[in-house]
Amino acid sequence: MTRTGLPKIGMRLHGGLPARRCVELAQLAEATGFQSLWFAENPFNRGVWPSMTACLLATKTITIGVGVFNPYNRHPTLIAMEIAAFDELAGGRSALGIGSGIGDRVTRMGLSYAKPLAALRDCVTILRGMLAGDTVTYAGNAFSVEAVRLECPVLRPDMPIYVAATGDQALRVAGQVADGVMISNMSPPGFTRRAQTLRAEGARKAGRPPPQEIVQYVPCIVREDATEARRMVRTTIGEMLGAYWRMGANWPAIRDAMVRESGIPPEEFAAAMDAMRDGQPATEVLDERYVDAYALAGNRDDVMDGMARFAEVGVTELVVTLVGDQPERSAHALQGILCSQVSKRVLF
Repeated sequence: MTRTGLPKIGMRLHGGLPARRCVELAQLAEATGFQSLWFAENPFNRGVWPSMTACLLATKTITIGVGVFNPYNRHPTLIAMEIAAFDELAGGRSALGIGSGIGDRVTRMGLSYAKPLAALRDCVTILRGMLAGDTVTYAGNAFSVEAVRLECPVLRPDMPIYVAATGDQALRVAGQVADGVMISNMSPPGFTRRAQTLRAEGARKAGRPPPQEIVQYVPCIVREDATEARRMVRTTIGEMLGAYWRMGANWPAIRDAMVRESGIPPEEFAAAMDAMRDGQPATEVLDERYVDAYALAGNRDDVMDGMARFAEVGVTELVVTLVGDQPERSAHALQGILCSQVSKRVLF
């Protein structure tokens, strides 16, 4: 295929990794040319602030973002306090993503998940005002504040706020309030193309330009033996699809996001999920269509072609989870791609 350009490339880390391992991978990412690190945080695993701070102090140039915090774990006022302090330490090389969280984990904390879209809107509104240095009084449907103001200086009063969105309404809300949109793992390129339309609808309703930045997560493995890479990634795809499928039993938008634009008939997809639930290995159940839809896997050229497909649907920053027990191999294999992208940005 003709490659007209690639997105910026970041590396995804998460609370499942010890902080010291995150530091090792952060230094690897910076050395091999990744432009960003994004930390995923889910309730009941490690909180990511320690790892993010350790990685910040162990690196010099790479952007370090959270993708995402949710306002149930952290009230919007606390998010404002923490990101203001972190960005001050980071000298502006931080990024902030907000999402409504994983519903079943929020409810296990004894909290209501009845209004996740309201929670998103309220959180961004409160955050934006506080980071701008305003005194904020706001009565929301999920979160409210009265005369709150940060008592410390904010390095970037206009810090961009990214919003993670999956369902149609969430994507419209992101278009209304966000500076950028974050799209989760297990969302095929076709979903991202459709998300652009929904984001634009929300922006038009709010009378504002649509947010231009689109950050998307995707699992990735690079090996000289492309067949082996594609076989290996099936295990990761199977684990992720299975987890999302289970969540989708209560929140159908999750299943819709995975399946609708995948090119896989819904009945076949459901049968594959049932087979894996019954113990069949993903390497036997999932065929090539699943690899093409949900991962970057193969040799370096294969992965470059996959990255270009995401660029074609509007992704501006592609954030890869390097899967397998040797992520260093994939990082070094990608180094030439990453360095060439940096060179093009410098020259043009």
